[in-house]
Amino acid sequence: MSSALRREYLAALGLETWVVRGKSPVSRETAPSDAPASRDMPAPRDMPAPRDRPAPRDRPAPRDRPASRDMPALRDMPAPRDPAAAGDSSPGREAGVDWPELRARVAACTRCALCNTRTQTVFGVGSQTADWLIVGEAPGAEEDRQGEPFVGRAGQLLNSMLRAIGLAREQVYIANVLKCRPPGNRDPSASEAAECLPYLEQQIALLKPKIMLAVGRIASQNLLRTEVTLGRLRQQVHRFGLSQVPLVVTYHPAYLLRTPTDKRKAWEDLKFAREVCARV
Repeated sequence: MSSALRREYLAALGLETWVVRGKSPVSRETAPSDAPASRDMPAPRDMPAPRDRPAPRDRPAPRDRPASRDMPALRDMPAPRDPAAAGDSSPGREAGVDWPELRARVAACTRCALCNTRTQTVFGVGSQTADWLIVGEAPGAEEDRQGEPFVGRAGQLLNSMLRAIGLAREQVYIANVLKCRPPGNRDPSASEAAECLPYLEQQIALLKPKIMLAVGRIASQNLLRTEVTLGRLRQQVHRFGLSQVPLVVTYHPAYLLRTPTDKRKAWEDLKFAREVCARV
């Protein structure tokens, strides 16, 4: 590869390149031929044989130096969730359970304290043969009252988003990471998500979707086990679970109601997800 082409590739990747300007130093092997001939050197004297030196002593191993005060030690950043390990927190807990039994187990669930504050569980809604699985974070107040995910204004906007790519609400399956509403619509805790995730994993096993669309930062980070921002997770194909279901993330409809300027980005995400699904 020519140096010019290599520099173009590095520039496209955003990597800086350094170019040495000026003439390179003359190598030792190409010394000028007109250098003066060396003068005859006198014959070397007989040198006395070297004396045996004592074996070197074992030096103590160097001690670890303290970290520099000027530069703080780097912290390990949380890595995105290993796709092959997705759903491995409690493998097989709900394996083999059919739709009616799974719904009954969710309705009777007491695995976390949210069972004490919920009105009812929110299992999920939609076609049980759908190619698309839409996953949000947790039920809100209206979902808790009606027992159905994504109702109210956010649900209406989600319906409009789906229609824009040729899908009706009845053609997809909609669920949440959590089946119970956190009090005050707070973010789900890590332990709550861990206890509830096996239900969603079994829904995925029964549904066998072609694609998952995670809406919102909380749902995306919990499904992928990462703290990477939603903006950096967008426009990528992630994988979820042992079945490696393609997963695409986008903004939550409730966020888009507050920030309508990002609806164009959400539209790009939907088109991207549609293209991914078409390739499956």
